[in-house]
Amino acid sequence: MTPSTPDDRLPSEPATSVLVPVAGGVQLRCLVWRGGDGAPLLLVHGLASNSRLWDEVGAIVAGGGHDAVAVDQRGHGESTQTDFGYDFATLGADLAAVIDQTLRSPVAVVGQSWGGNVVLELAAVRPDLVSHIALVDGGFLRLADDFASWGVAAEALAPPSFAGLSLEELAAMAGSRLHDFPSSAVEAHLANFEATEDGAARARLRRENHMAILRNLWQHDPDVIGAVVRAPILVLAVDQDGKAKRRRVDAFSAATNAEVMWLNGHHDIHAQQPQVVAGALLDFVRVVK
Repeated sequence: MTPSTPDDRLPSEPATSVLVPVAGGVQLRCLVWRGGDGAPLLLVHGLASNSRLWDEVGAIVAGGGHDAVAVDQRGHGESTQTDFGYDFATLGADLAAVIDQTLRSPVAVVGQSWGGNVVLELAAVRPDLVSHIALVDGGFLRLADDFASWGVAAEALAPPSFAGLSLEELAAMAGSRLHDFPSSAVEAHLANFEATEDGAARARLRRENHMAILRNLWQHDPDVIGAVVRAPILVLAVDQDGKAKRRRVDAFSAATNAEVMWLNGHHDIHAQQPQVVAGALLDFVRVVK
């Protein structure tokens, strides 16, 4: 399967930013594009990321006649900083609340990286809300395959420290590292950080919450969860990391009957190549029933 290339034109109206209340007094910032009567899409970012990495994809699918909503998951972006609720059940309930308040269901749920595992869990628990599942280089993640214990995983995957760096220095680093990304995507990556009172850069997702998410992900088995899902699944996998990744994706596909499309690019391919990802999503929601 090769994705089509949608029209380059974007809708004239930018996304609207809204706050959606969920359980526990938490508010989730959402970007909303209104596009028409096509199948609506919920766009869910990965770990330590934010909704703005979906800016271009959201605009393109809206231009193609579909409503789209990108959400900052709890503790991320401009959503409430909270020290609880990073288990999959709560995260799935958060997304259900966003769907109920912003979109007509059922919707196509699209998750990148860890966000793919979150939307897969939602589809298993609330099948009434989900028509399609698209997993962008994620959803199939099973950390227990790579790390025999949580301690080993925690040491290997702990987030880096940005102590001593300013936002300006991070911007220069991001511009160099993401040189083949659109400038808007570089700006979106910088939205993962905020400035402290002394001007230093700080990750919006607190370290302890980052580690709580990783621990829950290490315990998550997407093959088991995905096997009970009845909505069609599309995996957009980035062709990197060699044979081990191929084996993992193949095992997930076998367990869930997911269709797999291999793409060349960065893990954040939705921000790097939004036309390609949006084209694949539009083809998927328009053809698969």
